[in-house]
Amino acid sequence: MSVGVGVIGTGVMGSEHARLLSRETPGAHLAGVYDADAARAQKAAAGAAVFPDPRSLIASDRVGAVIVASPDATHAELALACLEAGKPVLCEKPLASSTAEALRVVHAEVALKRRLIQVGYMRRFDPGYQEMKRIKDEGDLGLPVLLHNVHRNARAPEWFTGPMAVTNSFVHEIDISRWLTGSEMVSAHVASGPGGDPLVITMRTDRDEIVSTEVTMNAAYGYHVHAELVGRQGTVALAPPALTLRNKDRIGGVSYPDNWVPRFVDAYRRQLTGWISAVTTGTPVGASAWDGYVASAIAEQIAAGLAESSPTTLKYASRPSLYD
Repeated sequence: MSVGVGVIGTGVMGSEHARLLSRETPGAHLAGVYDADAARAQKAAAGAAVFPDPRSLIASDRVGAVIVASPDATHAELALACLEAGKPVLCEKPLASSTAEALRVVHAEVALKRRLIQVGYMRRFDPGYQEMKRIKDEGDLGLPVLLHNVHRNARAPEWFTGPMAVTNSFVHEIDISRWLTGSEMVSAHVASGPGGDPLVITMRTDRDEIVSTEVTMNAAYGYHVHAELVGRQGTVALAPPALTLRNKDRIGGVSYPDNWVPRFVDAYRRQLTGWISAVTTGTPVGASAWDGYVASAIAEQIAAGLAESSPTTLKYASRPSLYD
């Protein structure tokens, strides 16, 4: 039976989810959409139902599962509404706009004694990152000691200021670093370039591994994400994501997209397929609500300590057994 999925929010990510559901997701179909911009919703719906508000979409009998891709400030309340309705939800990051809100969502899910929330940290489904984790878990690299991350955006919009480089961009490195290493982050230190760009964030894990991340918001040449894991007996790194090499005008090499969607288009597709399988079987995949809370908690603490010269000791709540 095909799962009817409702999409709340049809901006860049919501419209991509709607497109994938309409054309490229086995076992699921687009049951309806909602967006505050009615014309945008109508375009993304491509013939599916357009709901007058998000609550009616969540409550609809034709909607068996929900994707939340609306503005960040709405995520927590909509995730809670999905829990109240007993419907699985794929919530784009962040799970909530504050650590306290994210923990409230976690507590609500724990009270149900059932995992219904997956947070959209799509890098876990990227073939390159999955290959890195497989090689690391096989143990051939020896004991992991260092993870290097690079996160470069071509340019940041004018409204993207202050701690948003941490809470909106670096938060992806928080999640993927926890997933790759299987460790928890215990401390963090930030070095900042002129005007706050770039940032170099160094974290230590509970296994004394070092996780270093460069975050550059205005790299100019394109969107570029890279990672290399260093073990005692070898290393593994992401290969260039391009499918081809281009030679022209005496220059050869790979090209870089302008933003994250082309780079991770396959990851989004695989994430959606995995999530629909989880909805059907009841076996969770991807980042949990707990993972969403931890990523937000770490990002919030690092952002609060941007002006500090000393390392920040990271603290968060105890993990409920539901997420073991």
